[in-house]
Amino acid sequence: MTSSTRHPFFLPSRRGVLGLVAAAAWALAPLGAAAQGAYPSRPIKIVVGYPPGGSVDQAARIVADALGPRLSATLMIDNQGGAAGAIAAQRVVGSPADGYTLLAGSSNEMAATGLVNPAQKYDPQKDLTPIGLIATAPVLLVAGPRSGVKSLAEFVDTVKRSPGKFSYGSSGVGSTLHFAGELVKQRAGLSMVHIPYRGTAALTGDLAGGTLDFAMLSPTAALPFIQSGRLFPIAITSAQRSPLLPQVPAMGEHPLLKGYEMVGWFGLAGPRNLPPEVTQLLKQNLQAVLQDPAVRQRLDQAGMVSPHPTSPADLGQLIATDMAKYAKLVEFAHMRD
Repeated sequence: MTSSTRHPFFLPSRRGVLGLVAAAAWALAPLGAAAQGAYPSRPIKIVVGYPPGGSVDQAARIVADALGPRLSATLMIDNQGGAAGAIAAQRVVGSPADGYTLLAGSSNEMAATGLVNPAQKYDPQKDLTPIGLIATAPVLLVAGPRSGVKSLAEFVDTVKRSPGKFSYGSSGVGSTLHFAGELVKQRAGLSMVHIPYRGTAALTGDLAGGTLDFAMLSPTAALPFIQSGRLFPIAITSAQRSPLLPQVPAMGEHPLLKGYEMVGWFGLAGPRNLPPEVTQLLKQNLQAVLQDPAVRQRLDQAGMVSPHPTSPADLGQLIATDMAKYAKLVEFAHMRD
């Protein structure tokens, strides 16, 4: 065999190896890009800071059911309860900003809790990328049998006559329900003792059982007790009456509470520095599903009010506005003392 004759299984030179590697890399580059795919190319996790079945969880699942098909992706709900939603928010804040971990949060952890909890390590305005508002949810002032109160006028008159005698419960210090109660006290000049609870089960039990006078509750949590006659609806905290309870007056219908409005809300957000194209895709699809009559009906049935389809709310502006409003109530109620 001459030197010019090559064996079928020859070993190429170093230069040849490098050339083959380069060619292979060039050939596989489009395949790799296609395999990675455009967002979303894998399941999206939506973290909820409350147990299954609650208002935030319901809002998240309603939206996830509709968003999944539009994005051609699987959306998984991950319930991480604790600290009025702040534990879940902290988890999302610390996640990669790639759009695969999102927060379905409420006005609690996205605006309120940091004002009363100095241990909270994230700033909602700096550490979250707002995507959009899902729905708003009014709060219901309800009376237990011990109070003897069955109307808004009776509530104001009764509490005003006996400063400090009556108590009201909420889902915790710094929660939207707590702020709603403190705004009533501030506007009407009332003095009531606030009793914080860890959840609505114990709260409604004590209220119906006669160890608590009043409470701020979500309409859906209060409705079974109202229908059974164990609790009495006094007023709703939205600017107008709720279609869910049209016979119950809005708080602002009382002369001393004119202009009163304090509603909770639910929104979708991601970590800071979420890519603009991902944010925009999620925002557009969220707005689209919220215009779906079937989605709006499901939200309405859960006691929530979906944003008006022609004027989607700016979640970032809502966070800033509510934080400023809550800060004044923190000072009024000495919540950080």
